[in-house]
Amino acid sequence: MDHQDASLLRSIAALATAPLLDIAHRLREAAAPYITSGALVIFTEDCTGRPQKKAGDEAVISRVSIAELDAIRATLVEAGDAGTWSGDATFGGGVRPVLAVSSPSNALLVLSDPQPAGPEAQWILHYLWTLAAERIREKVADAPPSYLIESRAASAERLRVTAELVDQHSTTLETLLAALRSPSLEDAAARTAATDVAARALVGLRTLSDRTTGLVEEPVASAFQRLREDLRPLMGFSGIDVQFIEPPVNGRALPGEVAHAARAIVRGLVLAMVDQQGVRRIRTQWDCDGVNLLINVRDDGPGELSASAPAMARLVQRVEALDGSMGVDVMPGWGADVAVAIPLDPPARPLADVAQWNLGEREVEVLQLLAAGQRNRGIAAKLHISENTVKFHLRNLYRKIGASSRTEAMALAHSNGLR
Repeated sequence: MDHQDASLLRSIAALATAPLLDIAHRLREAAAPYITSGALVIFTEDCTGRPQKKAGDEAVISRVSIAELDAIRATLVEAGDAGTWSGDATFGGGVRPVLAVSSPSNALLVLSDPQPAGPEAQWILHYLWTLAAERIREKVADAPPSYLIESRAASAERLRVTAELVDQHSTTLETLLAALRSPSLEDAAARTAATDVAARALVGLRTLSDRTTGLVEEPVASAFQRLREDLRPLMGFSGIDVQFIEPPVNGRALPGEVAHAARAIVRGLVLAMVDQQGVRRIRTQWDCDGVNLLINVRDDGPGELSASAPAMARLVQRVEALDGSMGVDVMPGWGADVAVAIPLDPPARPLADVAQWNLGEREVEVLQLLAAGQRNRGIAAKLHISENTVKFHLRNLYRKIGASSRTEAMALAHSNGLR
């Protein structure tokens, strides 16, 4: 085995065990001997709290938007060229050469300014990307409680910030439209052209808002349909009749992390029930009372399902991570009935105790303003310091609390009660 082969195997091993936070960096490092890039972005809707995972040129990755990634994905789908497309596209706020690759899990990989090192480069990239996409899918499907808490906080923060931007820009554009439509203005042709531009901008802004909302929320009916698809292989090969009681179609949309966790919990319960002897039928039902997602799973087995079994204990952990509750009612000879309730909104938290982070007084003030959604300029104005000083404090904050980005720092602050 030569040096390059050994290096590739080490990269594959590192990628196969990579945590979600590092997976973009690991993928870029693994691909570097075969294809270099200015920036690498992974876009997956399974990770509601952090749908983008990035590595490379900060000036590019900090400006990549969901709208840009959606446009690249649409171009890739239209091309239909074995899940790969290359060409010029808007990426990171500017037009640049990109290489886009899809995956069986519907995740998207985009590289800017790609430079292949040989004829086998694209094949190896495909292999590494398929491995990374599957790693992401597995990590999300088996997300620990800490991930679910962070995901919920980050999703809520993204939705709040987007809503504020929508309100701000909508007001501006609607005012512009009102002025341009005024009959007292001259040059009707110019007014018509400007009106069209502003109207298109409004549509684009609303579309972006809907798209962002779609990332952090999922209609309860479509979330339940995805559960049916997840369980279809089991229904086909186990011989067990899995029955589904549909939720109300007009039920409240589920936060993305609740939908993901709910499907994982039901899958875990069904597998635990199947392990019993004599189970022929399992019924699963979802309902939504506007405040909670209510899940009921019951079987017709011998009633030997143990609430203290390791598999069940892990499911309880997942439920509790979302402040939910799970009750197991076992009836010997008649089966087991499991009821789960997961709140759709995070609970109000008391004022945080951030002493474990060892922050200075000024750092706590910066963190509080960051958690409240203030940008650097706003923080500087409120604390009467320069923006450079704010950036200095933020760098120290990220290091002390273990955050790698502004969004992650806000999520951590929120999960510890700072608002």
